Amino acid sequence: MKTRFIFAILFTLTSCVSCRAIKDPAIRDALDKSNCNQQNLYSYMVADLPLPLHEIELSGELKDNLDRRTLNVANAVGILDLIDRYIKVKNNGDSTSLEARMELLEIRQNMDHSINSASIEISAVSSEMDCEEERISQVANYLSGKQGERESRFTKGAIVLGALGTILTGGVIKNDGISNTVGIVGGVGEAALGLLMLFNRESVDFHHERNALRDVWTDVRTSEIFPPMVWYYLNYRDPSIGKDKSLRDEIIEKWTNLGQIDPKSNESTELLYFGKGAEYTAEELENRADMYDQLESSITLMKQDLKALSLKIDGL
Repeated sequence: MKTRFIFAILFTLTSCVSCRAIKDPAIRDALDKSNCNQQNLYSYMVADLPLPLHEIELSGELKDNLDRRTLNVANAVGILDLIDRYIKVKNNGDSTSLEARMELLEIRQNMDHSINSASIEISAVSSEMDCEEERISQVANYLSGKQGERESRFTKGAIVLGALGTILTGGVIKNDGISNTVGIVGGVGEAALGLLMLFNRESVDFHHERNALRDVWTDVRTSEIFPPMVWYYLNYRDPSIGKDKSLRDEIIEKWTNLGQIDPKSNESTELLYFGKGAEYTAEELENRADMYDQLESSITLMKQDLKALSLKIDGL
């Protein structure tokens, strides 16, 4: 009778191990769809991307006044010609005339408009990355909480079983045979709970039809998620200064060097992070959120280059 009671306790504690039903409506909604993108997919061809900077014949004025990094972001924004024209008009001996001043004002307005528009577009892309990261983290935290609750139950169960076994075998049960059986069952129960704590991993099906990580990993020629300016910026390599790695290459290096992605990953790993959805554990979701955070940071860096460009233009 007492042996059956111990098994009943063990069954009660372990009966929810495989239970994956999500009751929280906010979490259920986050699993199936993302509300982070509020605009249409980008549609453009390779010809719509900015021409690589090292393939452009730059004027002496541009080379003398701007460094390669600033020139590259100006090329991404599409204002190299405007800057070149601005410098030439300012260096004109008659730059103080009304006509020249009006032309300078018009050029400057066009440059500022392009830079501001680029800044807004970068913010829009970065906000989507941040929103997706928060969506992933929300589910990961929920799963981690479930794992913590279950582990707490297992720990309490092990304590109860240990205490109960000690009491029963310590004198309550006079029959040596039954006492030994209860001791063995209690020990097995504690070991089983220990194993359950070791393999306590909550998982859930998480969907991501729109997957920015996939575009970065697979090196697509054009992207439906990143606009031409940002995609050019992420993929540009400048052989003229010996830079053989793009920002995208550096992002992937971080993923592999930090152990987030195995460079020799099998197909299941690629489907997990770069597919349209799969079954994730809390740890895998946390890893995915970190990857989005790194991608967001790299895109946001473009704003620093835009600021440097604006300061250079102010000093011309």
